[in-house]
Amino acid sequence: MPITLAQAQINARSQIDHAVIDNFRRYSYVLDRIVWDDTATPGTGGAALSYGFTLLTEPRTAEFRALNQEYTAGSAVREQRSVNLKPWGGSFTVDRVLSDLGPAQTNEVMFQMQQLLTSTRARAQEEIINGDTAVNANGFDGLDKLLTGSSTEYIPGGSAMYADWSAATVNTQALANSRLDEIDEWLASIVPSTVGGGDQGEPGALPPGEKAILGNTRSIARFRALARWASMYTSEKDELGRLIERYGDWVLVNIGDKSDGSAPIIPIESRDPDGGGGGGTITNLTDLYAVTFGLDTLHGATMAGKPLVRTWLPDFSTSGAVKSGEVEMGPGALVVRNTKGCGVFRGAKVA
Repeated sequence: MPITLAQAQINARSQIDHAVIDNFRRYSYVLDRIVWDDTATPGTGGAALSYGFTLLTEPRTAEFRALNQEYTAGSAVREQRSVNLKPWGGSFTVDRVLSDLGPAQTNEVMFQMQQLLTSTRARAQEEIINGDTAVNANGFDGLDKLLTGSSTEYIPGGSAMYADWSAATVNTQALANSRLDEIDEWLASIVPSTVGGGDQGEPGALPPGEKAILGNTRSIARFRALARWASMYTSEKDELGRLIERYGDWVLVNIGDKSDGSAPIIPIESRDPDGGGGGGTITNLTDLYAVTFGLDTLHGATMAGKPLVRTWLPDFSTSGAVKSGEVEMGPGALVVRNTKGCGVFRGAKVA
């Protein structure tokens, strides 16, 4: 049965697993909303975990026909795809002398665990955006790679091929609305999920239509400013106490920094937008990603009959001075089942 992290938390086998899943949910909107189809099983000999699916590449079109004439439009087109599932997480070691020094909330075990949870969340989000199995075979392909060349890859700005969202340029309501016109044109090309995911009779199931715009700190700040100009910005607290910001019915999500904290997951960089050198190099360009969550659009794949998240705390009850702890998610992978269920807006100038 497909599950969300919310449903996995209800069925957690221990208080530690429950607390770890709660951490992932509270601090990663994306991980909280992804539905995991837990049906993958080991291949022959258990050497690989593969999840097969059909990808809709061309929808079926409808038409009118003349009397006594047959319909001429073709059928919908889909193709067989598969992804290999891989686990991710990490481990840490603690000397038994240091294990319980200080308050329980801040001792060495809890400190190392908290840092590992932060890194595991960030690493998953980094792979969702920038993953490329040609670079790292132990991961999965992310949205940047999967959406390149798709019908929902939007290049704004006409011949300039970028959109200037900087505060110095967009300083009136009319200019803000013109930028949002481009955003609306892009979002209109993306289809929502119609099935959601998880057991709809259980708490934590994902209803149809959940969708989000993913950016970095600066791009979400500029998007928020544009949305305010157009009176399209709203915010509210959800059941986990998170501030949920929206542009219309799209949730605005700052996906944060890489696991090592070196840079935003979605980079801000200098580019030559047209690729030909005619327009020169433009600084402070970044991308935004629009995703719809559901088993017919974007979802995750994981193993059948296995917990989605597992935790091992150091066991100091046996001999040995140094003990290890681990946190692991998966094995899992990202699945884009419909090429129109996600999109990327290339080249927003944010400063």
